[in-house]
Amino acid sequence: MKKWFFLIGFLCCTCLQAQDWGVVNISVCNLRRTADFDAEMVSQALLGTPVHVLGISDNGNPWPQVQTPDTYTGWVHYAAITRMSREEYHAWNAAPKVVITALTGVVYKAPSTKSATVSDIVAGDRLKYLGHRGCWLQVGFPDGRKGWVNKAIGQTEEAWRKSLDQSADAILKTAQSMTGFPYLWAGMSPKGMDCSGFVRTVLFMHDIILPRDAGPQSRVGQRIDAREELEPGDLVFFGKYREDGSPRVSHVGFYLGNGRFIHSMGLVHVASFDPADPAYDAFNTGRYLFGTRFLPYINKEDGIQTTLTNPYYAE
Repeated sequence: MKKWFFLIGFLCCTCLQAQDWGVVNISVCNLRRTADFDAEMVSQALLGTPVHVLGISDNGNPWPQVQTPDTYTGWVHYAAITRMSREEYHAWNAAPKVVITALTGVVYKAPSTKSATVSDIVAGDRLKYLGHRGCWLQVGFPDGRKGWVNKAIGQTEEAWRKSLDQSADAILKTAQSMTGFPYLWAGMSPKGMDCSGFVRTVLFMHDIILPRDAGPQSRVGQRIDAREELEPGDLVFFGKYREDGSPRVSHVGFYLGNGRFIHSMGLVHVASFDPADPAYDAFNTGRYLFGTRFLPYINKEDGIQTTLTNPYYAE
């Protein structure tokens, strides 16, 4: 009898440990503060993102608690991720991928826009590459679904890396392509972004992973205190200083040059520090703190990584 209890306990423990990994299965996955649809959204993760499963809710509704590659944690609906064994997780990470480069798109069941839809997709989503036919790429989802995307909206990861441009000009062009997109608290995709989510989304499209929130983002790279020393592509931070002199960062954007910056507040738009500029933003000018320069420090300090060096993708 003791042997049976031991065996049952061992099998239960093994099953739990065997699925301590997972991959996001839908275009944009919402992470919530607690295991409930009514709970506050704290962040998002994109299709194909590898996650660690930290636990499962015990309230009768099996929501996994996950940690994302930027070390953010939250609860997700079970349908939003595919739980995997360590071997399956490694196999997913090692498989050739298709990277979605268009801001939005559709996966079709067959290589035709007249075919049925399998899923929507957004910029930064990653699917398994299964082959190609003409101008179409066949892709696989973490849960085993298959479909086709047009080469106009996605590239094989191999081709994408060859054309990858991490220059300030390229990053700012991507940022400005989202002008008019809506603000969404905790959002981190072209469907809607908060300020730090906008920065994180733009940079991820260039294979750069920064911390999720504005405060931690302000602590990586080189701090630029003098506004006149800012360069296009630097991050600009806003908030207030505490009584002890430490900054309380609450907002972030990209510096464009000539006193202008682009950020997500209400919607993604260009604003200016210059009172003579029609885009002058008196509110944010009044709470400007400092800037940071991060591009020279990619993969050279903690907190600025790529998918080639982030341990979640490399595992």
